[in-house]
Amino acid sequence: MLDAFSRAVIGADSKGSFVGGDELDSLKAFIADGNKRLDAVNFIASNASCIVTDAVSGICCESPGLTSPGGGVYNTRKMAACLRDGEIILRYICYALAAGDASVLKDRCLNGLKETYAALGVPTGNTARAVGIMKAAAVAFVGNTASKRKMNVTEDPAACKSLVAEAASYFDLVTSAIS
Repeated sequence: MLDAFSRAVIGADSKGSFVGGDELDSLKAFIADGNKRLDAVNFIASNASCIVTDAVSGICCESPGLTSPGGGVYNTRKMAACLRDGEIILRYICYALAAGDASVLKDRCLNGLKETYAALGVPTGNTARAVGIMKAAAVAFVGNTASKRKMNVTEDPAACKSLVAEAASYFDLVTSAIS
């Protein structure tokens, strides 16, 4: 954020003028985009527990063997680890959405995730399905289509669609990384 403001000030200073015109319009657009991103992240983060819990419950309902003895989510320790991992993944997706850049997600969350899950014996197919359920819920909140959630992320429907597509792409990165 400082870079955008610094560039505007340095550009105006080099011309010996005030920040105005195109520089000011650029800063206004930058702030508006940031506010939309923060609203979208807030909608996801404020519902993170429900999003993750519903995703884990969903995969357990779809694959009842997961909660049977020997299943991937059989005991409370494994269930807690599954919920923790889902929240970590969702948190890094929120970081990426706030920044508008997937590098933090790739570097700090996805790098080596597949290998870690393989070493721990975590079924990646079920994990990918849980990420898909989280994706559906999160994009519903960002796109203002979630039931019982009627607050607009943005007044501009095109910007909302763009944020939905961006959020969805981050979930797709997670799915690709573990598949």
